[in-house]
Parts: sequence; C-alpha cells; structure tokens
Amino acid sequence: MKLHGILTAVLVVLLLSSCEKDVLTQLPVERTDLSDIFNPKDKEGTLIDEYLAGVYAQLPNGFNRIGNNLLDAGTDDALSGNISVTAVDKFKTGQWGPSDLPENPWVACYSAIRRVNVLLANIGNSGIPDLRKDAIRFQARALRSIFYFELVKRWGGVPLLGDKVFVLEDNLQLARNPRTECVDYILSECDFLKDKLPATLTAGELGRISKGAMFALKSRLLLYEASPLYNPSNDMLKWQAAAKAADDLIKLNSFSLESNLSTLFITRSNKEFILAYQQADNTSIESLNEPPGYKRGGQGTTNPTQNLVDAFPMVNGKAIDETGSGYNAADPYKNRDPRFYLTIFHNGYSWLGSPVETFTGGKNNTRIGIGTGTKTGYYMRKFMTTSGSATAFSSATHNFPIFRYAEILLNYAEAQNEVLATPDASVYKAINDIRKRAGITVLIPAGALNKEQMRTAIRNERRLELAFEEHRFWDIRRWKIAETVLNGMLRGMKITLNSDKTLSYDPNVVVQTVTFDPARMYLYPVPYVEIQKNSALVQNQGWN
Repeated sequence: MKLHGILTAVLVVLLLSSCEKDVLTQLPVERTDLSDIFNPKDKEGTLIDEYLAGVYAQLPNGFNRIGNNLLDAGTDDALSGNISVTAVDKFKTGQWGPSDLPENPWVACYSAIRRVNVLLANIGNSGIPDLRKDAIRFQARALRSIFYFELVKRWGGVPLLGDKVFVLEDNLQLARNPRTECVDYILSECDFLKDKLPATLTAGELGRISKGAMFALKSRLLLYEASPLYNPSNDMLKWQAAAKAADDLIKLNSFSLESNLSTLFITRSNKEFILAYQQADNTSIESLNEPPGYKRGGQGTTNPTQNLVDAFPMVNGKAIDETGSGYNAADPYKNRDPRFYLTIFHNGYSWLGSPVETFTGGKNNTRIGIGTGTKTGYYMRKFMTTSGSATAFSSATHNFPIFRYAEILLNYAEAQNEVLATPDASVYKAINDIRKRAGITVLIPAGALNKEQMRTAIRNERRLELAFEEHRFWDIRRWKIAETVLNGMLRGMKITLNSDKTLSYDPNVVVQTVTFDPARMYLYPVPYVEIQKNSALVQNQGWN
C-alpha cells in the first residue's frame, strides 16, 4: 500500500479525531513496543504511519489553545472575554515569568523531536520498501525543523539534539546552542528537504508536508532574522535573503490566493494553504467564540479591541482618519474593508438571521466589560461558519493555517521594501494582490508611497490579513514595537441606544491597561522547572 494512502487514512481517521481530545492518546503505538512498530516482517508499515501521525498531531494548532483563548488575546488586537484574568492576559499585564508561562511548548516540542529521532533511528529495521522509508524520514525531519523553529522563536538559542535518542544513562545536562547555530541548522534542513519532499500533493495526501512548507518555513525564519529584534544593525544581506526566500516560493507557482476569502478557512484543502493543522469537523470555534445571547450558547471568548477595528481601512483603501475616506463616526461600520466583516462581529452584524446587539443592554452585551458580555463591544467572527441552526451547532471544517500563501506575499513585500531605497513594482504588486482579493476597490498607485510609508502599509496589511492566526504576537516582537503597543491602554467601543432609537458611539473606552518590559519580554524565560532539571541551561536576560 502506498505511503500517501495509509497516511491519509491515519491523518483523517486517527489524527482528525475530536479536537477536544488528546489525539496522541488515541494512537495504539503509544502502547506498542518499538520492535513491533519497526518490524522487519511488516511490509505494510501501518504502525509506522500511525507513529508519524502522532508527530503530525503535535504541529501548532492555534484555535483557542491557551486556556480556551487565542494567542492573539495576548496582543493589542484582542482580550479574553473571561471575567477573571486568564493565562493569556498575563502577557499584557506583566504577570508572567519562569515559573508562570502562559503558554509553554518546551516539553511538547522536545517530545516531538524525540519522536522524530526515535523514528529515524529505527525505521531502517522495518520491512517497508526503501523509497517509502526515505519518504517517511524526510517528512519526519521536516516536522522536526518546525518544532525547532517553535522553540527558537520563543527562547532564542536552545539545545540541539541532532539525531541522538537520549536515554536516562546519558548526560542530560545540555547547554543551549547559540541562536545563530539553531537558525543555521533549521535553514540547512529546509535547503536539504525542499528537494526531497513532493512538489505537489494529491487529494489522498491531505495533511502531509510538501516542499512548499520548507520554502515557507525558510521564508518566515529569514524574515524574522532580518527584523529589528534580531538585526539591530539593519544588515541588508539579511533582508535580501528574506526577500529571495519568499520569492523562491512564489516562483514555484504551486500556490496562489483563493478568490473567495469567505470560504478560505472552512474548506479542508485549497490552493492557498501550504500547510494546515488537520482535525475532524467540529463546533469548537463557534461554541467558544460566537456572541453569547443566541440560543446556540456561544461563549464570546475572543473580544477584538477598538485598536484593531480602527486599523481596518474603508473599502476604498483609505484609513479612517485619511482625507477622502468617507468614514462617518456616527455610522462607523459602513463601507469598511470587506475583511472587517469576515473578521469581527460588530453591532448590527447579521448572524443567524438576527442582528448582533453590542450596545449597552443589547442581547449580546448587557453590560460592557462585565459578566458574559463583550469587554470591547466586539466578538471574533473569523474562521466561523453559519452551519447548523439558530438553536444548535453543526460540525464544520476548521483547519488552522500554519503556512498560507498570503503570508508569503507579505513576507516578500516587507523584505523587498527594506532592501530598496524606494519600493519597486514587485512590492506594490504583492501588497495590491492581497488588497484586491480582499475587495478593496482602490489599489495603491505605483510610486505613491516612500519606503517608510510602504513599511507602515505592509505592517498594517499583515495585521488585518493574518488577524487571529498567531502572527501579531510575534510580529510586534520582531519589529520591536511591543514596548509601544503593549504599554498604556487598550480601547473598546461603548454604544448607547438613545431614546429616539439612534445610537451613540464612544470608541475610547479603556478596556485594559497593558505593560511590556522591553528589557526582558521580547523572549520567553526558560521555564524554571527545566533549569532545575538541567543546570547547564542559562536563563534569558532579565528573567533571573
């Protein structure tokens, strides 16, 4: 049986089990000896594919994964709707440290890396054909490179294990490799694996890593490396490398923007997704994030801020405070960027045949900032479907995008803009392709923006296009603007229903006071428990 057939069955039947259960506990290989998994008499290799599926299951899944909250609720784009302070809130209130990390994938990533190393050490003993062994090896190494990236973007340099499978008798006091060595290692894996992985995937290979994923990982990593946090001297060679990496993926012609943004996140596969976390159809996104007040029982967990809402331009592409935009403060949601309506529930939005009411006393917001109502006047709309009825949810497809083509265009635009004294036609094309797909009616004319203005435009496009996809959290760090956007006040909208049935809008309600210490908070602290176990680990600056 071919690898893709077995792996598809594993990914779609086993890996895509209920998102509310730990997929890994469903895999029988967890209770199976390695000699059974990698059996020279087994010509089918079913248990090997199940083992590999267990590694795939540990890929990042960004949907409400931190105490039922999005990572974006730890940025200036959203708040948790919970009454009490949640783990993700601590990223903005300064209440986090080595003993209290709001999210801590250190153990999970190293567990996945160990799984890969076990596979690499044992697959040669299996009875499957050599070509299939190689295909599995390449996938496993690709997954391992993603897990290392997840570690590096949080902590900087981390211990590199190579292919070694450690046992208790080994010296486990391992020092952190320098960040540069970790980055070089990931890049070397990307360069090697991009020519070993398949260029395209069939419908039967859903969920697998293709060569495009290695191009995308390289693009993201090099963009991070070129950014102010890691490139304080503004080395142009780093920006050039980042621009080339994104351009190399673009020139593959394997991916493109989907024309219909409204269905992008509710289809299992499409031409824009380079790699997505596959899971069974479910109702989790809607039940956790839909506005409360409907009979289906949504919890309204994610509350976008007015700061994010104000970042959406008008449909003509002009910022709301720009001359000629047509923005009307007395009717603030009219004629906005079409992505606004696909991203945020606002007062008057039609949902389940009924308008959302976030005015004070409305059915979806009885008291702003208190109880079950929204703290900001908004709820997250992105990723949701209208499937089901007004009284019951219906399972639907929700696959979290790990890499998608729109990000690559934005990566290219950002890096290429930094390389040049003045943005060239390719920068305008990348940014305008995204705006055009979004439904913006007037694109940015060539030559209209200087380098600094284009930088601002690109950063805002990333914020809007990639909202709630776990980019803003890392972008404000690599740009070194977290100390600005996460110090001060975050705002919400208070809407008052007047006696004459008109509405009054106050977009300056303070909904959260935030603080960010630039001396230490750009990187995570190494977890205290890890330093206790491994005295060779050195803590990140400022967290001692």
